[in-house]
Amino acid sequence: MKTSDFYFDLPQELIAQDPLEDRSSSRLLVLDRETGEIRHRVFRDILSYLKKGDCLVINDTKVIPARLMGTKKDTGAGIEILLLKRRENDIWETLVRPGKKCRPGARVVFGNGDLEAEVLEVLPDGNRLVQFAYQGIFEEVLDRLGQMPLPPYITHPLKDRNRYQTVYARYEGSAAAPTAGLHFTEELLEQIRAMGVEIARVTLHVGLGTFRPVKVENVLDHHMHSEYYQVTREAADLINSAKKAGGRIISVGTTSTRTLESVALEDGTVQAGSGNTEIFIYPGYRFKAIDGLITNFHLPESTLLMLVSALAGRDHILKAYEEAVKERYRFFSFGDAMFITDDLMEAGAE
Repeated sequence: MKTSDFYFDLPQELIAQDPLEDRSSSRLLVLDRETGEIRHRVFRDILSYLKKGDCLVINDTKVIPARLMGTKKDTGAGIEILLLKRRENDIWETLVRPGKKCRPGARVVFGNGDLEAEVLEVLPDGNRLVQFAYQGIFEEVLDRLGQMPLPPYITHPLKDRNRYQTVYARYEGSAAAPTAGLHFTEELLEQIRAMGVEIARVTLHVGLGTFRPVKVENVLDHHMHSEYYQVTREAADLINSAKKAGGRIISVGTTSTRTLESVALEDGTVQAGSGNTEIFIYPGYRFKAIDGLITNFHLPESTLLMLVSALAGRDHILKAYEEAVKERYRFFSFGDAMFITDDLMEAGAE
């Protein structure tokens, strides 16, 4: 299986640069994963495709303002530090630019000196272990000095940082948003609950590895990044009860999907627990936990495109993407959505 098998041509102007004013007014492409049939809807129409007894699984991670712009203490050179993962206390794994100016022992200051970083170690992949020094509470300092770490394909400034958070974001720890969830409003979630659909929360802290391009030609040679997840007993019980009663498990986003598939047994039972997952899902994978997926449109040749191709088939996905390009859908983080399902019957239809 080649990485180039997952290429499609995407016009640059279809990459969404700004969020819509109304989250739920984005477009929704509904795809039957068995037949490849496509329907064009608006996101709030997701209500028509959910049923009483289903369980919607959302990722309640919260993006931290992980992008810090500072200066090297000895030379005054501009340095950017992106927080990736907290190792312990005030030591973080980071991405530093330009890295060649920040060897072990280098110090970087931010703001008026309220925050200082020392590079401790250069890791094999080029990331840096950095120790921070500050007065007060780190999260408060970060909230004051940090910026939201928007993906590299978004060049417009973000006017409201809350628009790069889901309305249900709870636990801080992500360097990128679980963007499929950005389409939900509080009102829409209440309508979903009122239908008799359960909503289960899981947590997966999204790392920047989610944007890392696949640089090998053979898909099987790609090394997947590691991300921390947690599934509570309450969430596992909700999901297992719904599945046992014949309901569908609808995952919101590839991050929720990777979490569930990491903790599911062969019979589809979801186990509570926490840890780090490097699960890599590509065509040929047999899904154990999920029945449907709400997701955004992903980058060509990305692991995320491979995941959705595993669920719906590469040919169905590439055909749907070709249709989305033709119909001028908006792509990537602030773009439109897709619902991959095995049932196109809408509520109330004959």
